[in-house]
Amino acid sequence: MGLSMASFVECVLRRCLLLTGLRSRSIQIDSDTTLHCWLSKSLSIPKPNSKPVLLLIHGFGPLSTWQWYSQIRPLSRHYDLVIPDLVFFGESTTRSSARSEVFQAESLARLMDTILTPGRRFDVVGTSYGGFVAYHMARSCGPEKVRKVVIASSDLLKKEADDRALAERGGVNHVSDLMIPKGPAEVRRFASLVVYKPPKFMPDFVVRDVLMKLFNVNVAQKMELMRSLTLPDETKFQLTPLPQEAMLIWGQQDRIFP
Repeated sequence: MGLSMASFVECVLRRCLLLTGLRSRSIQIDSDTTLHCWLSKSLSIPKPNSKPVLLLIHGFGPLSTWQWYSQIRPLSRHYDLVIPDLVFFGESTTRSSARSEVFQAESLARLMDTILTPGRRFDVVGTSYGGFVAYHMARSCGPEKVRKVVIASSDLLKKEADDRALAERGGVNHVSDLMIPKGPAEVRRFASLVVYKPPKFMPDFVVRDVLMKLFNVNVAQKMELMRSLTLPDETKFQLTPLPQEAMLIWGQQDRIFP
């Protein structure tokens, strides 16, 4: 059995999270859905001087451990962290037929209700696809539950024309061909757009391993998630200002949502 670079990196990241004081848990939030997440140990023993709670929502593609590994240690000094895998990413699963980011937001809201004591509010950070989820979560939960919101590199007002432009930048027919790569060449194309300074050299065996471990999992369900992404529309969904204090962060070199 050959060495899996992606599995090795995942083991290292999990070890780092454990040393930071986080624990891995799978929580059944209803009869259909189970969410895997990483939680600060201190969340299980709330104290009067407990840190504020911060929910980190990853984007479309990487697992939560890969998405947030650079931020976890500095954030853990100031927050109790909740770092879930969205449905159909990592170990999070559902038997429900729902596929929208609204469903993802509702699932995370139930997760937070399960984890936190009644009345304890939390902050939300979502990046890329996770930004869409963060918006819907803050909107539906309201300031009674969600205190502050950060949305990073997430074009909530994107239209079909933006998807066509992204597909053109990626040299593919449809955005899903870019975001759900099916072969090594597609993985390299994906990396060239989502990573500011991608590695100049990636051996083929590493690319194939990343493809198998990160992308060739729940492919049909992820395609459905892509097709179900809600676009602002006068009759179906209107983007409205959030009642919470909100921060928008946008990378100057962002090629997914320029």
